[in-house]
Amino acid sequence: MTMTTIATTLIAIAELPYAYDALEPYISAETMHFHHDKHYAGYVAKLSELIEGTHYATMPLENIVLGSDGAIFNNAAQAWNHQFYFAQLSPKAKHHPTGELRRAIDERFGSVEEFERRMTNTATSLFGSGWVWLAADRDGELYILAKSNAATPLTDDLVPLMCIDVWEHAYYIDYRNMRKDAVENLWKVVDWSVIEERYRQVASR
Repeated sequence: MTMTTIATTLIAIAELPYAYDALEPYISAETMHFHHDKHYAGYVAKLSELIEGTHYATMPLENIVLGSDGAIFNNAAQAWNHQFYFAQLSPKAKHHPTGELRRAIDERFGSVEEFERRMTNTATSLFGSGWVWLAADRDGELYILAKSNAATPLTDDLVPLMCIDVWEHAYYIDYRNMRKDAVENLWKVVDWSVIEERYRQVASR
């Protein structure tokens, strides 16, 4: 991704790795402009403001997430979560997992279809705003986690593999209050090759 430095810190806005309209008809260009350029960029800008002149100012973003609380944590985690979310989507997505990740999903959830059903149901039923995650522990065991607001598996010593953003700004322009429709269509642009690579890094540790 192209990185645009913000202020004098290590925090940066990660540009989208595809065009704003590349995920249509499942996610519109309008949604991507608002989601990336307004909401995500807003978290980055606010974080840069909050950490200026503090010991966080030269830390990598993930370290800020792990070492902060309050407003700094909220903005750092939202910035990290969004970077992670945008990177897993693609207009040329691989639609099914294979290899080690496929075996781990089958062992843990029974099938890819059952895993997607559980993720979708968890995302649909999460009250309020937040994120639903597929994460792994250091042994490669998989977990589905529902997290409110900015929370992330990073603080649970788990490795995030994929996520569903269920803040309304992620889908309301396109789907209004039909969160389930938004989640079901998200699977059509989730790139399993990205998630497989994230899982390979867990397995190789």
